Parts: sequence; structure tokens; C-alpha cells
Amino acid sequence: MVFVTKLFFSSYNGAKEAAIHHYTKSFRGFSAMLTSDQATRLSENEAVISVFESRMNQLHTTKSWRFLGVDSIPQYNKLPMDIKSDVIVGVIDTGFWPESQSFDDYGLGPVPIKFKGECVPGQKFTQSNCNRKIIGARYYSKGFEAINGPLENLNRTFFRSARDTDGHGTHTSSTIAGAKVSNVSLHGLASGIATGGVPSARLSIYKACWFNDCEDADLLAALDDAIHDGVDVISMSLGPFPPQPVYFEDVISIGSFHAFDKGIVVCASAGNSFLPNTATNVAPWILTVGASTIDREFPSYVLLGNMKQLKGFGVNTTPDVGKQYSLISGGVAAASGIPSRNASFCKKNTLDSNLIKGKIVVCTLESLTEDRKEKAIAIKEGGGAGMILVDPLAKYVLFQPVIRSVLIGQEEAQELQSYMNTNKNSTARIYQTVTHVGIKPAPIMAIFSSKGPNIITPDIIKPDITAPGVNILAAWSPLATEDTAGNNLNYNIISGTSMSCPHVAGVAALLKSVHPNWSPAMIKSAIMTTAVRTDNTRNLIKNDDSTYATPFDYGSGHINPVAAVNPGLVYDFDTNDLINLLCSSGATLSQIKNLTTTPVYCKNPPTASYNFNYPSIGVANLSGNLSVYRTVTYIGEGPAVFYSKLEITGVKASVYPNVMRFGKYGEKLTYRIDFGTYKSSNGSFEFGSLTWMNNIYRVRSPIAVNVVSA
Repeated sequence: MVFVTKLFFSSYNGAKEAAIHHYTKSFRGFSAMLTSDQATRLSENEAVISVFESRMNQLHTTKSWRFLGVDSIPQYNKLPMDIKSDVIVGVIDTGFWPESQSFDDYGLGPVPIKFKGECVPGQKFTQSNCNRKIIGARYYSKGFEAINGPLENLNRTFFRSARDTDGHGTHTSSTIAGAKVSNVSLHGLASGIATGGVPSARLSIYKACWFNDCEDADLLAALDDAIHDGVDVISMSLGPFPPQPVYFEDVISIGSFHAFDKGIVVCASAGNSFLPNTATNVAPWILTVGASTIDREFPSYVLLGNMKQLKGFGVNTTPDVGKQYSLISGGVAAASGIPSRNASFCKKNTLDSNLIKGKIVVCTLESLTEDRKEKAIAIKEGGGAGMILVDPLAKYVLFQPVIRSVLIGQEEAQELQSYMNTNKNSTARIYQTVTHVGIKPAPIMAIFSSKGPNIITPDIIKPDITAPGVNILAAWSPLATEDTAGNNLNYNIISGTSMSCPHVAGVAALLKSVHPNWSPAMIKSAIMTTAVRTDNTRNLIKNDDSTYATPFDYGSGHINPVAAVNPGLVYDFDTNDLINLLCSSGATLSQIKNLTTTPVYCKNPPTASYNFNYPSIGVANLSGNLSVYRTVTYIGEGPAVFYSKLEITGVKASVYPNVMRFGKYGEKLTYRIDFGTYKSSNGSFEFGSLTWMNNIYRVRSPIAVNVVSA
């Protein structure tokens, strides 16, 4: 395979010399800088499986593990209180900060014999920066530099090594398997013990992302190495821009397919694109993760001059001086020649310093992706005393302000605007940020979490699961962020499906520790079928707008590690099943060969894609009557009987048999669900679930059925 870019060479020989990466360990191929003509000529060679263009991917950016109940796993599952693990998790990200206490290897045994990786030296990084916690570290930049030029020319702080200057990779890897570190906080916020989900697990770091971007050629090289090195789990908090590319031209899908084939669990974030149909990393062999809240938040209250209090969010860690400051809207404080609307965004050189001096400035966002800190800097440079920013993402975006700052939602903004309109001399006071725990309801689906349905294989519900991804505290690169006093941060609080993905990778590592012989599909099934649909008020999980969440928001539900250790039944599948699924989805043999790199054959007729043995049940086109089949494997002790509970409205549905009896561990049984439409049915998705249960287990599969006609 060749990744084609838009840099031009004068000859075919020149193109041959332009190779970037050779992939030789887990699959065969290379990436190179080719012209369109060169790519076409190369694709016509019978020895070449396929040629496709490289793309750029983006990163998807203490209390959380306790919220998930990880501390109670041993007592509920009759396991040792301190679960030991030699499981190796490969993290493909921005690298790591080796001096962080979260990567201390105290108490760990020798590096697992099976590990074949390396600790590659580089800039400000030697082999001594690896230890028994971080057992491998590699970095990849050739693909990124082929597109963007040498790193040295980009005027950014970086190290040409696995050392992290972004913070993202340090955060995700410490979330998975960081050591226990006491007295950790962000200037007093979220104070407590920082720990990864499996502190005894090992980490192998693959730095393939630079300045928020991850180039395809580098990602595939990292996946190739991770598979070869012998990792058990791969975590990728990154992905393509929506829409999701077809699997056969998506390096994450291609590389993770080979990882799955080698028995490796691959977890990847669904993305932060807000909208339906935007979930990425949706291949059935990937565990796709959405994001939701935990029962903790960081409010920073605003006291108005009329004594009304507004709830905002921020990182104001110093005590307030007890003073009310005058309020002014950015749009009213426009600098000479700047339209009022432009000034309302509080960008650099748009505000009149004479008007904002000593005042709290009320600002708005022009786009959700804007840098909030830059607005605070502009206000500080103009002599302002503080900032109130109206932000739909108020509770999701914590940043290190240079002046006292608070983010408020639309409801609070209306209250603020009403006060300012009726009070000529309006004032406000921004209180110190506090940590509130025990927040209800929780979890709530994060507003930014990318949603289904799956646009590539619609019969496979995506995302698969949701996990904590809002305001997560974890280790950080001290070169990435400074606080208000100019001090470097060693731990930081950030949000994104990037944060939820490592939680699921940590649970996968935990399951692999307890059940080393489980296949990736069994681990995925255990995580999905034991997920919960209810929050800590025992009501159904909702979205940020208070509507009820569906499987296209959270997949099977919120991850439940305690139950996942002992699920009772699992839905297993292997690479041959995946090939049959791709055949039934209309893929050509040449496309599938691009994925597998070996010749394949499709059954005739192929197995319908809705009969793929996935832990969730999706039917993308229901017209009339249709039967769906699944096979479960019993993994409990002794004989057991499971009873069915089928819940769905809007379509006819029945399950046969409705009782399953198992005699021994490993026994497999198949069941059937018959769906049918009502005369009144109209084109829409209907959601429900099928639960197999007894007095020990509840094995639940979400259902999504799209009725296309009556």
C-alpha cells in the first residue's frame, strides 16, 4: 500500500527514493511521496494491492476510577485486593513525560519476557527514561514532516524523541496505568490520589502525533511496531475528521484489523464532533468510545450587584478580594474602527483599553474551537480585571486563565444580560473555583461526544460504550501549560473522548489481567453487555440537553468494570467472521485484500450483516419481517439457566428460545429474534434491548432497528 500526497517528483525513480515508512512486521507495504501519475502507474502493477492517499488525523481531546467502582472489583469478584498484571498497553499519542510520578515503577517486577519492543533514544531522552512501568518508547515523524516540513521550521516547542511537550499522551497513558500518586490536584481542585485503572500494568509508548496532528503514515508505522512488540491492548485517543473513511482506505482500521487478528484489543475514541453521523473509528474490530460526565464539577460562581448568583465554571484558584467590579460587554468596548460584533469576541486588538480598564468584560464565542485563553490575554493586556465568557461548552472547557475568568452557559447569560440591560452601573464578583462531588445526575452524555449511526456498516451500532471523559485529572507535560503565576503544571484537568478512551483501555487491560486467554471479541462483549443505562439517580442516562440518550449516543451504555470481570455470557467472533461481514456489506475481494493483505473468498450467499455476532443488535433496513441470529458462549461456573427480557416499541419482536440452559463452561447456544413492522410504522429508528438474566447475571444487548416501510 502507498499513501499518496501532493508533493511532486520529476521521475518514477525520484518517487522510489521518496519512501517515508516501510511496513514489514505485521503487514507489508510502504508510504511515499508520489505524484498522481506515479500513484496511478504504481496501482496498475499486479504486485500492488492498492494505492490510496494519506490523511491527517487529530487528537480527540482522580475521581473517575472510583466513580467507576474499580476499587470494589476484588470483593465482588473474589479476586486479590491488589490485582497484579503483566499486561502491556500500547499508547499511540504524543509521547509521555518520563519524570512524572505517575510513571514510577516501584513494586513492579521485571519487564515481561514476551515484550519485543525498544526504548529508542532521542532528544532529551535516553534509554534510562524507560523503566519497568514504561517498558518501551518509540517516535515517528517522517510522515508528518513530509507534509509539514522539518519540525525545526515550525516554531514550536518539541523534542525529537518520545518525550511529550503537548501533555495529551502523558494524560492518556497515566489514566490507563499510572502509578498511585498521593496529594495530587490542580491548585487544590480535584485533590486526591491520582491513579491509573491498572497501576500494575506496563506501558509501551508510540509517539506518532505532533502538535495535535497525527499523519497516516506515522500512525501505521506505530501500529505495525505495537503489534510486533507484543502489546495486549492498544489505546488511540485520535481519529480522522468526519466523515469516517471506508475501512479499506483508513490506516486506523487497517492496522487495528491486524492487531485484532493477533489477539490485541484496540480501543479508540469516537471523536468530539457533537453531531449525529460523525462517530469515527467505527470498524467492528475496534472498541469505539464516547464520553460522559462523572459526579464532580468545578463551579466558579458569579455574584451580581443585585445579589443574584450565577453558576459558571473556571480555574480561579486564588481567593477573591471581595470586590465588585464594573461590568462591560465586549461589543460596547470596541476599539476605534472595530465593528461592535467583532469586539464582542474579545480578540486581540479589538477592545478599547480605556473602556475596559479595571472592569470585568463579558465576551462571546465566534466559534466553538476558539482559544478561550487568548481572549483573557487580550483583556489583561488592555487592563481589564476579569472575563465572563458566554460559552455553550462552559462546563466542559477548563483552561488556565491569565486573569480571573469564568465560563457561563446560555441560561446564565440571559440572566446576566437582563441585569446589565436594567442596571446602568452593573457590577459582578467572580468567586474562587471550588470542587463539588456527588453531583447528580451523573453520568450525562457530553455535548461534544460524536454520535452514530455508523455510516460505513449501519447494522453495527456505534459508538460501543461511554466512559468518563469530562474534566479528568491526570499527569501532564510541564512544558505544555503554565498556570496564572507562570508555573508549569505536572497534572491537568481536560475533557474529550480522548479522556474516555483510556478508561476503556484500562478496563480492557484489567480484563486481560484476570482472563489472559480471552479473545479481543470476548473482552469487548464483556464490556458492552455489562454496561449500565442508568445514572446515579437510577434514572435513564440523558444527554446534555436533558433528552434521553440512545444507543447512538452511548452504545451499550456506561462502562461497568465490576460486572465486566464476570459477564456470564459473551458474544465471540474472529477474523473469518469479520471477512464474512465485509462481504455481506458489499465490499469487493480486492478491497478486503487491501485490509487483510492476503487473498480472501466470500461465501455465496454471504451471511447478512445484521447476523454478525456482535454484542449489540442493529438492523439498518427493516421492511416487513426479518430474523436476527446471535450465538452466546457461557463462561460461568456450573450449570445455569438464563431468561430473556425483550424490550422494544414501534416494531413487532419476539425471541426464540426465550430460555437458555447451559450445562458447562464454554457451551454455545444460538437464539433468534423475529422482527416485523406494524402497518402504522414509519421510517425511523426504534430502540430497545434484549437482556439474558438470572439471579447472578444480566447480559444486555441494545437494539436499534430502522423501519424503512410498513
